[in-house]
Amino acid sequence: MMPSLVDVAGAVPSAVAAPDAGIRVLHVGKYYPPVPGGMERVLQLLCEHERRLVDARVLVSNMGAGTTRGVLNGVPVTRGGRLVAVGSVAISPSLVGALWHSDADITVIHEPNPVALAADALLRRREPLIVYFHSEVVRARWKYQLFYRPLLRRVLDRAARVIVASPPMAETAAQLAAHRSKCVVIPYGIDPARLHASAAVRARAQQIRESAGGRPLALFAGRLVPYKGVDVLLRAIRGIDVALAVVGHGPLAAALRALAESEGVSGQVRFHGAVPDSELLALYHACDMFVLPSVTRAEAFGMVQIEAMACGKPVISTSVPSGVPWVNQDGVTGLVVPPGDVSALSAAIAALAADEPLRRRLGEAGVRRVEEEFTAARMAERTVALYRDVLGRPA
Repeated sequence: MMPSLVDVAGAVPSAVAAPDAGIRVLHVGKYYPPVPGGMERVLQLLCEHERRLVDARVLVSNMGAGTTRGVLNGVPVTRGGRLVAVGSVAISPSLVGALWHSDADITVIHEPNPVALAADALLRRREPLIVYFHSEVVRARWKYQLFYRPLLRRVLDRAARVIVASPPMAETAAQLAAHRSKCVVIPYGIDPARLHASAAVRARAQQIRESAGGRPLALFAGRLVPYKGVDVLLRAIRGIDVALAVVGHGPLAAALRALAESEGVSGQVRFHGAVPDSELLALYHACDMFVLPSVTRAEAFGMVQIEAMACGKPVISTSVPSGVPWVNQDGVTGLVVPPGDVSALSAAIAALAADEPLRRRLGEAGVRRVEEEFTAARMAERTVALYRDVLGRPA
């Protein structure tokens, strides 16, 4: 799960905001913040902004056995008690019961979500359904072929629309091959205001730059897992006079530290681990470039790219067959290189490190792209317009 400034936008329940329209929307996700994760924070931002327009509510699994109901930042959230966890999947019978009693005008299932798919099949609900397709299930295990695929096909067959975050997702996801005509592109969005640098953040950013010893600073933020390609990044900085900040944790942490030693770049790299929001924001503003060296389409979009762009930083990403190179436009907001190509990544880092005017031009274009395409307010407006279309209600 990627660390991000929008993992948790506050954890103190507040009063339910009065919606302006009488459309009841139930979002069925896997989890909801403060549980971290890409799907979770997109769901949170979407619902918080939708509450200004519709009666948006959330149904997810709890991390514990009890079912809880509360309000987080104005959004009513029901967390169904978890009976058992199978890998990352929570088996939650109470979630099925809550879905059975739902009076929503429209339901949105956030996929991947095997429990929600099974519940919808079991209950045979008939209200309009939208599938929010966040990413493919890339593991070709027999369990997927036997259980998951038939459930997903059934739900996609009954869905009125399928939301994807980028055109490449609609065009290339094998699981959507028979449903391309239903796909609607609604890009993810963030709250750019949350990324503005306060005086304290600017002061901390200056300290971070000074600790880099005058060298250009590259930043990576994400889980330390194989598909993120951090091993490629460590090899790519060898021989380049840059500093690298690695933010995040994961199962490869120890192996990546050992790789930095064996590659002779440990003096250039600082592994920060998980950091609080304020420190990540300072790192965004301190860095000279952001690097997302992903090597597979498991990186479906790259929300951290948008956050770096909103802070005026050029991005180096890879041409994985997903939304990643669509978000970061090669030569416009950053540079795009082939996945897993150490030499190409090294050349891109060196090019940005040596050219401050180029970094500034790309960074300024990134700020404009975020403002035009990737705000949470725009994401919510587009999604609510889709609800109205599906329900046949006037705009």
